[in-house]
Amino acid sequence: MTRHERAKIEIVKDETLSKNWYHLRNLTFDYTGADGQTVRQKREVYDRGNGATILLRDRKRDKVVLVRQFRMPAFQNGHDGWLIETPAGLLDGQSPEEAIRREAIEETGYRVGAPRFLFRTFMSPGAVTETIDFFVADVDLADRVEEGGGVAHEHEDIEVLEISLDEALAMVASGEICDAKTVMLLHWAELERLKGR
Repeated sequence: MTRHERAKIEIVKDETLSKNWYHLRNLTFDYTGADGQTVRQKREVYDRGNGATILLRDRKRDKVVLVRQFRMPAFQNGHDGWLIETPAGLLDGQSPEEAIRREAIEETGYRVGAPRFLFRTFMSPGAVTETIDFFVADVDLADRVEEGGGVAHEHEDIEVLEISLDEALAMVASGEICDAKTVMLLHWAELERLKGR
């Protein structure tokens, strides 16, 4: 039996601290480690739902389609708040594939036919329950059927960027692109390109 198979977790108390936009809980639990010792611990757990993200590639023009939008948490942590990202959003009751098609057209104006699932990750498992499903899809100019820019009634103010993969990777190296999901997808695309050489 492995170390983690010997561990046991028992929830003792589950308190709601905030249920505004998302759900913040304070969990008290007994953790019995592999050594048999039980310790009572507390953790705040933030539940914002699961999401999906996608890298849109236009291979004919050697471009990737990214978006730039304002993020208050980044602003509060010393950044100007304007992050360059891959299109993404919460599932809101849809399947990851349906949700990412919705987000792609809302944010970029590109209609996505058959997104290819790549992997699922926890982005900040020490505090946040969210998983993100990662996709990639090939698009071309004929697939741009709307303007994009976000949903007006949600007050989204999204700029659509179309840049080469090399330029995007240089922006990662310089720190201009610093969103985790975007960095992961751009490096995935770089590895895919290297495999094809």
